[in-house]
Amino acid sequence: MLILQSASPRRKELLHKITDDFKVESVPANECVIPSRPAATVMKNAREKALAIKPENGQTVVGADTVVYLAGRFFLKPKNAEEAFEMLKTLSGKWHSVYTGVCLATNGKVVCFYDKSKVKLKKMTDDEIKRYVETKNPLDKAGAYGIQDGVTVEKYTGSFDNVMGLPTEKLSAEIKKFLTDKED
Repeated sequence: MLILQSASPRRKELLHKITDDFKVESVPANECVIPSRPAATVMKNAREKALAIKPENGQTVVGADTVVYLAGRFFLKPKNAEEAFEMLKTLSGKWHSVYTGVCLATNGKVVCFYDKSKVKLKKMTDDEIKRYVETKNPLDKAGAYGIQDGVTVEKYTGSFDNVMGLPTEKLSAEIKKFLTDKED
């Protein structure tokens, strides 16, 4: 059985694509930003999240962290509507990277990895950004947008699920390998 260490409804929805044999727990974990190193940042944060829960009876904890990254700047979850507006204004019409780190942990064994996707947001007017911020709940999303909303994204390369917050194809393969190695 897996334990998803996350409060994200999107991660729960995405993990259901892989398995229904999991429960959700969300406990605080120390998160950080490692300047100019988005991949290292998301893997470290995913590890902190996974290790914040002590699994029982062979359970495996899944921790994940997602950041949006553009020109040396991290775009995390906005703290308020004004910050969401500024993030979207900065990202509007631009290609940027979305990194999601994932960590699997059980009884001393830890495996971390990440996936990277590229996204280009549509060019949006200030009014369009305001409307998005007012109607799409951007405060719980890195970069203040959700690719699944279908409103803001012009195009992307890489994993759609990664941009949503959990790279399911990569995670599925890593879980199989992790659980097989655990039994050896």
